[in-house]
Amino acid sequence: MEKYLNEFVVGERGVVKKITAEGRIKRRLFDMGVTPHAEILMRKVAPLGDPIEVNIRGYELTLRKSEAQCVLMEVEN
Repeated sequence: MEKYLNEFVVGERGVVKKITAEGRIKRRLFDMGVTPHAEILMRKVAPLGDPIEVNIRGYELTLRKSEAQCVLMEVEN
């Protein structure tokens, strides 16, 4: 099943399928290690929903919700 990273709930895990952003945002995500086939675990969500904290490639990464909605994920069952 596919869904965007900003729709994940805490504890949900998936694999990056595609980055839908363009330009600077896409480059920023790639520089932070958010690339196709990378596994991501949703760790925390801020009380107001923004930002979110994920675990990717062995480290914690904090993303804005606007960045997370550019990351199309394949959800693991």
